[in-house]
Amino acid sequence: MVLKVSTPLEPEQEKVVSDAIDCGLDVHRVLGPGFREPIYHRAFCLELEARGISFECEVPIEVRYKQWRIPGQRIDLIVAKVVLVELKAVKHLKQLHTSQVVSYLKTTGLRVGLLMNFNGLRLKDGLKRIVL
Repeated sequence: MVLKVSTPLEPEQEKVVSDAIDCGLDVHRVLGPGFREPIYHRAFCLELEARGISFECEVPIEVRYKQWRIPGQRIDLIVAKVVLVELKAVKHLKQLHTSQVVSYLKTTGLRVGLLMNFNGLRLKDGLKRIVL
């Protein structure tokens, strides 16, 4: 088995990732755990907007299957056209959630994704950074 070693992100990309994480931390600090995912999603968008960070919300994508394109999948957020953000409010993150982000990254061509679970006492315990 050969492991792919990804090249480091550019400093500008790292800044976007850091800003997105900071937004998530602020949302969790204010709201805490216990709400449904749409509440965190809206609060995250409001936080990005308040900081003047560009983002796209509920981004539709088409999944490629052989020569066909299959619509119907949506990504929670893409921040500054650099980082894909998938928000969750579940008891525990599962491997399936990580696989979902990896699939989204491959489909969009983005290199970095953040998986954030707001249903824990500390966001950093439910935060995964995935780089291809």
